[in-house]
Amino acid sequence: MSADQLAVYPRGSALNDRGHLVLGGCDAVDLAREHGTPAYVVVEPDLREQARAYQRAFEAHAPGAHVSFASKACPCTAVLRVLESEGLGCDVASGGELALALNAGFSPDRIHLHGNAKSDGELEAAIGHGLRQVVIDNGDDLERLERIAGEHGLVQGVSIRVTPDVRGDTHDGISTGQADSKFGLGLDETRAAIDRIRASSSLRLDGLHFHIGSQLFDLDVFRRAVAAIAPLADGVGEVNLGGGLGVAYTADQVAGLPSVDEYARVKVAAVRDLIGDRVRISDEPGRSLVGRSGVTLYTVQTVKRNVSTWVAVDGGMADNLRPMLYGAGYEAQIADRFVVGGTPGATACRVVGKHCESSDVLVADAQLDAPAPGDVLVTPVTGAYGYAMANTYNGVPRPPVVFVGEGRSRVVVRRERVDELWSRDV
Repeated sequence: MSADQLAVYPRGSALNDRGHLVLGGCDAVDLAREHGTPAYVVVEPDLREQARAYQRAFEAHAPGAHVSFASKACPCTAVLRVLESEGLGCDVASGGELALALNAGFSPDRIHLHGNAKSDGELEAAIGHGLRQVVIDNGDDLERLERIAGEHGLVQGVSIRVTPDVRGDTHDGISTGQADSKFGLGLDETRAAIDRIRASSSLRLDGLHFHIGSQLFDLDVFRRAVAAIAPLADGVGEVNLGGGLGVAYTADQVAGLPSVDEYARVKVAAVRDLIGDRVRISDEPGRSLVGRSGVTLYTVQTVKRNVSTWVAVDGGMADNLRPMLYGAGYEAQIADRFVVGGTPGATACRVVGKHCESSDVLVADAQLDAPAPGDVLVTPVTGAYGYAMANTYNGVPRPPVVFVGEGRSRVVVRRERVDELWSRDV
């Protein structure tokens, strides 16, 4: 196996002397036998190291910077607890994510609330718990929050999400910085919001925020975004630079992937050059914190050959919706027969799920070594947005989450039971 192929699996992954994939010191085939499939497997040491890499990078380039996890990427209690223990803050985008963050142990002064359609109840919860910040996304947000804070006799810290009219090179479904966006206020609207907040007795303007999109490899786009908001930054104490760093989902993306240190250096340099050193810098990575730490294990159910070779597994779009939402590309391998270079018998396959949709294709162009029913198949880089978007389409219970490390495994989220599919019926 090449170094590039290994680079899309969690740190420390290897093939043992039997040719089996090893994750966190555990044989992937043995994990499938012990915990069943489908299963999300998270390599805890990799998760911790990535959190530390972010902390080191921002502390090196901007001492005192605040790094938060964009929890929408993986709102799993065990993952949240790991990242809390590593000193990160938490970005939540709903009342449910707020409840998850609090339950996982994040103190309110390390949480900020996002969202383009916050309800009164969510704003009440933010104020009631004393969150670090509420991120103002639109005029209705501002009016509602000012009223609720005033009713409680409190002053709530806020930042303003600015839409800088800067677009990154990414899919439309995960691009958020363009002028015509559901998120944020335009530059002129932001000026008006700043004036209103500064005149308010119930709100305190702490900073500005932008997020221009996800899965970005070109770092220059961040400098353009900072340049757009720089004229608005007079007198603000903090600039939150969002997240956005891409991850390598396939081996051919590895060479073009910026490091966490490069990402932090470019962002911080843009702020220092264009705004100055008086503002505190914040960042909120999501996908790039957790993506590589996770893989999904499946069992092959059927292999069918017509025009294509169709390898059908026991999961699919219910546990990984990203390929269907915006054509996200993944790799796949048989866990005990990796295709390395010119492996004899490698077959071009379409890895598909069990769901009743023709679009239920996990990997359109996998190269697999003689796939057969019963094989354990693995897709890497599923630590972000797999668990978060999991659903029960076709009545398929959601998979467990299994943490591994130092040769041991433990279930941190159990597999959903069939009887729970009707447990909310009345």
